[in-house]
Amino acid sequence: MTEKAPSIDLAAWLQSPPGRYLLAWEQAQVDAAVVDLFGFHALQLGLPELDGLQANRMPHRWLVGRDLQCEFDALPFESASLDLVLLPHALERACDAHALLREVERVLRPEGRLIVFGLNPASLWGLRQNLGRLRRRGEPYLPKEGEFIGYWRLRDWLKLLSFEVEAARFGIYKPPLRSEAWLHRWQWVEGVGSRWWPVLGAVYFIQAIKRVHGTRMIGLARNGRMAAKKAPAVALNNHNKR
Repeated sequence: MTEKAPSIDLAAWLQSPPGRYLLAWEQAQVDAAVVDLFGFHALQLGLPELDGLQANRMPHRWLVGRDLQCEFDALPFESASLDLVLLPHALERACDAHALLREVERVLRPEGRLIVFGLNPASLWGLRQNLGRLRRRGEPYLPKEGEFIGYWRLRDWLKLLSFEVEAARFGIYKPPLRSEAWLHRWQWVEGVGSRWWPVLGAVYFIQAIKRVHGTRMIGLARNGRMAAKKAPAVALNNHNKR
């Protein structure tokens, strides 16, 4: 009988020292990114542990899994109706990452923003995870579910869908340690890593904008007229408790 390698539940892992450290880094990045993004409709796909829209001021904000239930690749929104979509590790856990990206491109309006967080396979954390998978009884360092998507690979996918990357950065250069004390002792490596090997961080952040040919010229001419005619994309209960 073949023994299966042990797996880690994502929600449980996020309560571990490295999981909390990852969430803190991602929360800081997304808060800074969305605070000045304006519009009417924002959507986060999963990972309720990350409050990705708390710093945003759009009047209609939804978290799939809390405010509405749907498949990530079949969103209940009209085409070109959302201003912001946040994907915190949704692509690497999707059954079909391409289908999910195509659905996001469909619901985003021209000039709408997409924010993605992903685990970097070209990092110490990614290397530790792969070594754990090779050992039949080896315990994986990260949640087993899903598949890492490389940063440059994802950029190619976004380009094919007419997204333009306007901001990107890597973070977390500490070794894959489990103890909070040891993670703290390696704090010094964050500055060194970000300076000397920036693309080897354990996690990456990408902010992209949906470009459509001719959108800017049309938008400049019709901006004032269209602003007054904006309306909610779908009839859903809004949960704006923040």
